[in-house]
Amino acid sequence: MMLFAVSILGFEFSPTIVTPSAAGQAGIASVYSYESGSRTASGQQLNHEALTAAHRTLPFGSKVKVTNKSNGRMVVVTINDRGPFVRGRVIDVSPAAAQVLGFAGLAQVSIDGAQ
Repeated sequence: MMLFAVSILGFEFSPTIVTPSAAGQAGIASVYSYESGSRTASGQQLNHEALTAAHRTLPFGSKVKVTNKSNGRMVVVTINDRGPFVRGRVIDVSPAAAQVLGFAGLAQVSIDGAQ
């Protein structure tokens, strides 16, 4: 597998596949409510059509598998922002990712390393 650094607007991103031990979380996911086009903490423009997410500690560019515990649907998202900053929530996903996961608002999810 080849990993490389990408520079966007002066920010460098090195894609990282997160191992299950680095993720391995469960909790509440929420859907981004920010306007598309806003800047994320990584400097990228927020794109509601992209499969992206915000996490408090995982490195930018990390790819994680998010599974909706109520219906078993899963999606691989790229971490490009920080958050959520609401107690009890473990990840904010883009509207596109929430659609794949089959929820609007909040859902119980698990987060694992992408294979």
